[in-house]
Amino acid sequence: MPQNMNAIGMVELSSIATAYLVQDRMLKTSDVKLMIARTICSGKYMVLIGGDVAAVTESVSAGAEAASRGLIEQLVIPSIDPQVFPAIAGTVELRQADKGALGVLESFSVTAAVRGADAAVKSSEVTLFRMHLAMALGGKAFMLLTGSVANVTAAVESGASEIGELGMLVSKQIIPQPRDELFRDYI
Repeated sequence: MPQNMNAIGMVELSSIATAYLVQDRMLKTSDVKLMIARTICSGKYMVLIGGDVAAVTESVSAGAEAASRGLIEQLVIPSIDPQVFPAIAGTVELRQADKGALGVLESFSVTAAVRGADAAVKSSEVTLFRMHLAMALGGKAFMLLTGSVANVTAAVESGASEIGELGMLVSKQIIPQPRDELFRDYI
């Protein structure tokens, strides 16, 4: 397992059979951690890895090369904010004291959502507590974050700007005093 998890990489593929070859190539190429490898809506497949920048970059390049025509998208984010990993894994536990305003960002693309999440948490003091990536969403993705109204607003605007530059923004919402039920995971 990689010692330094400061980068994230992803490939999205149109062929499930090809995805298995790509996943194998990515894991054999570099010392990276497999975070997610699964089918996603619309009959696609995604492979998401973490590790140091050089290993992730090398692994994603090898995966993209192996994918050939099956590659839809690829992504490497160096120096990713550490909050993104547990939000993707769904392991963030919020205490009542952590719950503030709720920010929601929705994207047409998984890679755009990951880029938006990184931009959001780097821009303001918020807690990114959940990322839903393409499962039961028709290939879309969304994230949930919390903090003060001002910080959530700044984070949502920053994330929306990043996603919007890619033409992938579906919606953004800021809820100042959400009911506690909105922090539960229903998907």
